[in-house]
Amino acid sequence: MRARIYQPAKTAMQSGTAKTKGWVLEFAQDSARDVDPLMGWTSSTDTQTQVKLSFDSKEAALTYAGDKGIEAVVTEPHTRKPNIRKGGYSENFVPNRRAVWTH
Repeated sequence: MRARIYQPAKTAMQSGTAKTKGWVLEFAQDSARDVDPLMGWTSSTDTQTQVKLSFDSKEAALTYAGDKGIEAVVTEPHTRKPNIRKGGYSENFVPNRRAVWTH
């Protein structure tokens, strides 16, 4: 069995960093998907692709994969510098602004 270990990125609808601290072990697809000729649904005999295991750390996920004999590939996350302004969002509405309002 093959699997991928990664740290999930935040969604486009998310401004915070909730649910992005943990690590996920996701199994790779072993067999091809088939199209049902009657209904047109996509199906597969491989049920492991539906499994996603969550871990608190990368080491815990690697330990689990090693104990179960799973060949795992680790994908490191791309980190970015946080965009934190000195005054924050409320700085836009301060009555004694020194800069010109841009809207």
